[in-house]
Amino acid sequence: MNKIIGNFGEEFVSKYMQQKGYSLVERNFHSRFGEIDIIVKNSEYIVFIEVRTRKGNSIISGVESVDTKKQKKIIKTAMMYLNKNHTELQPRFDVVEVNYDNKCGKKFIKINHIENAFSWRDEYDETF
Repeated sequence: MNKIIGNFGEEFVSKYMQQKGYSLVERNFHSRFGEIDIIVKNSEYIVFIEVRTRKGNSIISGVESVDTKKQKKIIKTAMMYLNKNHTELQPRFDVVEVNYDNKCGKKFIKINHIENAFSWRDEYDETF
């Protein structure tokens, strides 16, 4: 996928989450393990979001493409973030799939937001 399309998808999701009442904390947080596309928070959660932008007719969905290996990278990166940025908020891992219509350029046609798509507990139990 084109980096420009990916950036448009992340921008779209950032605005979507803010409309849902979340505050943007950071975009594209990097660690030695990987990257977290978007970090947002509300009064209860700090949410680590993986954004997957796809053409509307893609064979594999964006949500399906976030496999166990990718989840582990996100979790480890989130743990690094939380070690540097203490919070009392409950961490949550979401996946947001954005589909766009290739025929109409960069027109977004569907968003699929999976809250609590995976848990850090699974990775934590395996690591320690």
